[in-house]
Amino acid sequence: MEIKDRIRMIMEREKVPPRVFAETIGVQQSTLSHILNDRNKPSLEVVMKVHQTYSYVNLEWLLYGKGEMLASAESASLVSSNGDYQPSLFDENPVNSTKETIGLENRKEIALRGTENVAKEVVKQEIRYIEKPVRKITEIRIFFDDNTYETFRPEK
Repeated sequence: MEIKDRIRMIMEREKVPPRVFAETIGVQQSTLSHILNDRNKPSLEVVMKVHQTYSYVNLEWLLYGKGEMLASAESASLVSSNGDYQPSLFDENPVNSTKETIGLENRKEIALRGTENVAKEVVKQEIRYIEKPVRKITEIRIFFDDNTYETFRPEK
């Protein structure tokens, strides 16, 4: 049995057509089609996407065909009758494992310092108005669509 056949078995177990399976694992439909039609062998990236999406599948079985399809007996019980992976409510989260000890120094309360009236430094601001000279029109040009123009200058 080849890896393409094992991928096909996962699709049958999940009861999904190739188009949906490809979309679910995050690969192009053509990539999956080439794998299933034995045109290409699946890359490690495709295999890992299948395993990450369907984590109940035994990776060694998926890669080499050794062992059972389900990762373990515990994982097999987590797969419902309709094929969906159902994690237990009491599974430990590996990130927040209860076996880790939390350092007590991070949990100490620090008393607030007494309120102190500190004299604030007075900031003085100076605003200067700089007058600019009055602007005067020196020239007006009007351009026409025949590429000519006229210039107007105010009388002095």
